[in-house]
Amino acid sequence: MSRSLRVTWLLEEMGLKYRLRPVDLLAAGQDAEFLAVNPAGFIPAIQDGEVTMVESIAIMEYIMARYGPTSLAPGAKDPSFPAYQQFLHLGEAGLAASLYIVAVSRNVAPEAERRHSGAEQALEIFESRLQLVTQQLARSPYLAGEAFTAADISVCYAFAWGTKYGGITLGEAEQDYLTRMSGRVAYRRALARSQAAMGRS
Repeated sequence: MSRSLRVTWLLEEMGLKYRLRPVDLLAAGQDAEFLAVNPAGFIPAIQDGEVTMVESIAIMEYIMARYGPTSLAPGAKDPSFPAYQQFLHLGEAGLAASLYIVAVSRNVAPEAERRHSGAEQALEIFESRLQLVTQQLARSPYLAGEAFTAADISVCYAFAWGTKYGGITLGEAEQDYLTRMSGRVAYRRALARSQAAMGRS
């Protein structure tokens, strides 16, 4: 489950056409065609005409701005805009990025290096940022308020990835939220298309 799921989920929510090109993450550094798109060798990366972009949140913002307007991105004068902006970026900067360090340490690093101070600090960062999500969900059904937005896509990806690979356990409110969001038709379509592109069931 890569960060590209955020982008495909957004595309499904907006009803836009797209084509997926599978990339073997373990061999991305040797994939000349892919490296021509993103020399840094990570996904997601998109090509839209003459435009090439990487970084999932930036791609989401680009798609919504270029192909909107969409209710997934409240306008700057909308009362929900500040919360939307905060949680859109928190999903990566505060949650997923920290969990990546934790997951690599727990699952890939040699046994003696799995509980190093960097990984412990990353977990503390995740847990502190998670409190912001918990508080927001106590106030409203979605992270920007009363309506589903791209901020929910951003944070839900981090939750789904973290529970699958990062070894985290969500509280009841956060798990209920993740279950509700991942039950959306667009999420299920995006996940199915992503898995099919990678040859997985």
